[in-house]
Amino acid sequence: MNEKTAITPATHTVPPAAFSHGVRKGNIFQVAGQVGFLPAAEGRAPTVAGPTLREQTLQTLANVASVLREGGASWDDVLMIRVYLTDTDHFAEMNEIYNAHFEEQGLRQAPAARTTVYVNLPAELLIEIDALAVLG
Repeated sequence: MNEKTAITPATHTVPPAAFSHGVRKGNIFQVAGQVGFLPAAEGRAPTVAGPTLREQTLQTLANVASVLREGGASWDDVLMIRVYLTDTDHFAEMNEIYNAHFEEQGLRQAPAARTTVYVNLPAELLIEIDALAVLG
């Protein structure tokens, strides 16, 4: 049986509860919900990338990618993405940012499945994204 391995990039702060930023078991790799915090800096509290949906979405995608890389995966390995938005009015803008990001990554041919839901997030946060990858 394969062991579970917790994945936490050096750029991420320790989670505020008992969970991992990513967990890999065998060829299955789950990235926990990531938000638009800037990379961790010693002595600094988590800082939101900016007040706009664009700033937070791009940083959130970068944070997901960081966890994927740390676990030996890439966007090519991702089968499912879940997007959590705080405002239904952000859907169209998020789609534009999301589509442009994956187009830049060259991943428009067979994009991952995606679900978008609307939630309440802590103050200042507009978006959260998680991902499920299967390797090899």
